[in-house]
Amino acid sequence: MEHKVIALPKLNNLAPTMESTALKLMEEAGELAQAIGKFRGLSGEVTQIEEKEVMRMITRELLDVAQTAVSMMYVLEEYYNVDIGLMLEEHIQKLMDKGYLSK
Repeated sequence: MEHKVIALPKLNNLAPTMESTALKLMEEAGELAQAIGKFRGLSGEVTQIEEKEVMRMITRELLDVAQTAVSMMYVLEEYYNVDIGLMLEEHIQKLMDKGYLSK
């Protein structure tokens, strides 16, 4: 099973809550969708941006989504005593059970 490991920091200049982080996650996901749609020409607008730059913009937004999701994991661990490691194991097992992954 191939893995992509991306370590993202705990943001230490914010005081996120589960609710504020969930809203931020939706905002960032919307920005990702906008970048994909607008800059790939799906919105009907004609863009003059090179493909390489479009991919950089999409990647930046994707990393914002990932950072926000990781921030929410920190919140769940710290304030709600969720064991993210255990939940990750369950998640991987679920993916295997659905046939998305094989050992």
